[in-house]
Amino acid sequence: MRISNRLARIKPSATLAVNTKAQELRDQGREIISLAVGQPDFPTPAHVCEAAKAALDQGFTRYTAVPGIPELRKAVADYYAKFYGATASGDNTIVSNGGKQVLYNLLMAVVNPGDEVLIPAPYWVSYPAMVQLAEGVSVFVPTSADEKYLVTVDALEAARTDKTRVLILNSPSNPTGCCYTQAQIDAIADWARKNDIFIIADEVYDRLVYDPFSPVSLAKTWEAHPETVAIVGALSKSFCMTGWRVGYALAHEDLVKAMNKIQGQSTSNINSITQKAALAALTGPWDIVDEMKKAFVRRRDLAFDIITGWGAPCPKPDGAFYLFPVLDKFYTEDAPDSAAMCTKILEQAGVALVPGSAFGDDKCIRFSYAVDDEVLKDALTKVGKVLMG
Repeated sequence: MRISNRLARIKPSATLAVNTKAQELRDQGREIISLAVGQPDFPTPAHVCEAAKAALDQGFTRYTAVPGIPELRKAVADYYAKFYGATASGDNTIVSNGGKQVLYNLLMAVVNPGDEVLIPAPYWVSYPAMVQLAEGVSVFVPTSADEKYLVTVDALEAARTDKTRVLILNSPSNPTGCCYTQAQIDAIADWARKNDIFIIADEVYDRLVYDPFSPVSLAKTWEAHPETVAIVGALSKSFCMTGWRVGYALAHEDLVKAMNKIQGQSTSNINSITQKAALAALTGPWDIVDEMKKAFVRRRDLAFDIITGWGAPCPKPDGAFYLFPVLDKFYTEDAPDSAAMCTKILEQAGVALVPGSAFGDDKCIRFSYAVDDEVLKDALTKVGKVLMG
């Protein structure tokens, strides 16, 4: 069977690979706790589900416009006005199959072959693969736990070349949970604009930010300079809608048209029922987010105390629901790297984790705390026993 050469350098998703291995062990009768999956353990809000049921009952099951129904695109624009004070219209938005498709469409639209894309490391697992599929070149900009894994303007400038065209900026971060302040991202945006570098701002976790931190965005930068920034958002995390597959972008109208062209030749519109559910989410109450935040803060603190109790360096996250501790001091001859250690933990403790190598830092392992408190405590106790011998 002949497979295209472009796929030879693309690795399968590490998180999906971990889930596959965990499922194999479950099929063998093993009890497995997963701290690998990036999804809240809360149900999708009732009013969102009711909107989907109503759409189905009303026969709203036909094709829609490729970028989404007008009222949903307007609701996305209104979201940025409501939370960040940025004025936009529905023509500045597009709705896609999750934040992942939004990112893919954006990179396909703005990256030419050979263009360099700056990616602060650690990074979300799919960024490099998407850049490769767009025939760009990923340039990784390292950060450290001491700096809370936040990239600086100086580090970005050191990595910049005359081929640099795009910067992917993720806050709150997956995998670290760390967040930039508004001043920090504004300084990065100023630097990028001066150097004609386009920013793709991945803000999928923007509502899951914990006190005393406040949600920040490049939405006002977009409003002032719409040709320099595109913002990626989604309802997957904030409204527990991972399986519904709904993400969106705020972008210049010309860029939206380009993304629309790509989407029109790949998936066309997203599921019509999902669009009505997404409209209900964006225009309805946000209580679920506040309730989740209370639970995530409690779980974060529980997990942080246990993990740092192992003597593992780990910045305390300000958002999302991940911890990214440095665990390389526990590596052994039979588990010399993060992937091998995750396999060892899965087999011996029955806990699924994602190796840091998938995120560009082999010294670390990602822990999701989007599970019940007692389950989380039990899982971390088991992991600690493996690490401490």
